[in-house]
This record gives sequence, C-alpha cells and structure tokens, in this order.
Amino acid sequence: NSARFMWKRMPAAIKEARPEVVAVWRIGQKLWTRDYAGIYVCTDFVVYLIFISFLHHRSAELYKKRMFELLLAAYSTISTQDSAHFLGMNENDATNYVLQQGWVLDSASQTLTVKKQAVVKEQKLDPSKLQRLTEYVFHLEH
Repeated sequence: NSARFMWKRMPAAIKEARPEVVAVWRIGQKLWTRDYAGIYVCTDFVVYLIFISFLHHRSAELYKKRMFELLLAAYSTISTQDSAHFLGMNENDATNYVLQQGWVLDSASQTLTVKKQAVVKEQKLDPSKLQRLTEYVFHLEH
C-alpha cells in the first residue's frame, strides 16, 4: 500500500524518463492484485532493462577509454575544459581521471600536460625474413 502512495507522489518526469521505475511499479501492481504469473513476466522485463543498462554502461566505459587513448596520441597539452568535453565528464571528474593516468595539471592556465606512455613494440620474427638474411650473410662470406 505504501508503494501505491509513493507511485502517486512520484513526479511524472521520473515516470517518463525511467522505464525501469515503471517496470518495478508493474511488479508492485501484480503483487497487489495477486497475479503471480504476471510477476514473472514483469521481472523478466526488469532483468532485460538491467542487462541493457549494463551494456550501455560498458559501451560508455569502452568509448571513454578509446577517447582517452586518442587524446593521448593527439595532444601534448590540452585544456581541462577540452579534456572534459572529449571524455564526457565535468571538468573536475575529467581532471581527476587524467591525473590518475599520470598527466600533470598547470593550475594557473588550467591546462593538462599529457604524459605519453612508453610504447612497447613486440618484434615478430618472420621465418622467411630470417631465411633471406641467412642466405645473404652466407653469400657475403663465400
């Protein structure tokens, strides 16, 4: 009964913007009317919404990581405002995020100095190249 009154007091903007809230309310309605079979249908929908929310969050994190890598490759210095814009955060959060990655903040000019990470290249040994090199060295010696 308390959930019913809470639903009535809840602003319409929240009800329209958050489908998971509506889905949970439907579960409450099914409980109220003792429609036990309907509860399972509603809970499946809530699980689906949570899964979609997880995918959205995960893709946003991957996108933020990719944007950070692009900033790392493209800039030596960047303003805190621009870094926040590219990373999709407010300035404080973006500044804290890049400072954790080793970047340096100049407080006076509000610019960040990018700390380039050491590039580790793995040299792949191609057998055909090794064979040609061996033949070339053999030819030089004889």
